[in-house]
Amino acid sequence: MQILTPHVYWAQRHGEIYLRVELSDAKVGQTSTSTQGHGAKGDNEYEFSLEFLEPVRPEINHKSTQRQVDIKVMKQEERWWDRLTLQEKKPLFLAPDFDRWLDESDAEMELQAKEEEKINKISVESRIPYLGLKKGYLFMYNLVQFLGFSWIFVNMTVRLFILGQDSFYDTFHTTADMMYFCQMMAVLEVINPLLGLVKTGFFPAMIQVAGRNVILFVIFGSVEEMQNKPVVFFVFYLWSTIEIFRYPFYMLACISTEWKLLTWLRYSLWIPLYPLGVIAEAVAVIQSLPIFDETRLFSLPLPAMLGHSLSFSYTLQLYLVLMFLGLFINFRHLYKQRRRRFRSRKRKVH
Repeated sequence: MQILTPHVYWAQRHGEIYLRVELSDAKVGQTSTSTQGHGAKGDNEYEFSLEFLEPVRPEINHKSTQRQVDIKVMKQEERWWDRLTLQEKKPLFLAPDFDRWLDESDAEMELQAKEEEKINKISVESRIPYLGLKKGYLFMYNLVQFLGFSWIFVNMTVRLFILGQDSFYDTFHTTADMMYFCQMMAVLEVINPLLGLVKTGFFPAMIQVAGRNVILFVIFGSVEEMQNKPVVFFVFYLWSTIEIFRYPFYMLACISTEWKLLTWLRYSLWIPLYPLGVIAEAVAVIQSLPIFDETRLFSLPLPAMLGHSLSFSYTLQLYLVLMFLGLFINFRHLYKQRRRRFRSRKRKVH
């Protein structure tokens, strides 16, 4: 059988030489330089030899596919070669492999990128314990909050179906302890951005957490007359409805998991629910104003010439203005988040 020479394509990097031999269904021996395969002239035995410009390492890696044979040769010394072969005239069967071809400057950039990737990998590996603790903490925080608000939501829903409107009047006494717990835990959402644990902005988190805690601890918790009012039901129900979708979304993000329906609910339900929640909070503040005027609770003492004291209701009236300003800031922030989220998802689809 006649021994033929196959077409060979080459490319190099600073430390390697890549050869691509155009032979399909080739059978390559471990040490032989010849191979049996289907080339330009059909099924034959093919062989080629190259005398490299500089010394190479003895070990040669090759991999056969249905279409070609890929060979990788390691240079003895990592440096760029002006040409592949010792003889200046290029063999007729040899040609550049333009699929792999890089000039020297591009190869240096690729080498530099690999070195940076290796350094980054080492850096990430050194931070794995920290990343594991961070994700574990955030996952558990969101899980606990999800369970807490789910308990409130289910409790209120069941009582609403059983008792109807009568459940409006004892919402505080049946769910306040759990709501206290969840809202005290929520203070961590203000601390987390400061520690760099989450990318959420500090001010939007502070506005929401502080606003809710004023309503819960000052308006409802301190004024007994407010605890039996129906507005408590609407405030707590709107809060818990928002949170039973928000916290599982963040919980799954900690383990790099996304449920499309949950993502849509998390970024869509707040559009009607968040303003309704603020309106319910505003109603609670307005209903508490005459109570604070009458009881003088939290009033600010004044000098005798100015009067006895400044009613806390004036502070709450100022707070009402700030509440709707906070609504605007937070709504704008959340709407931008929603646009970015769904815009990035559209890019992935296209």
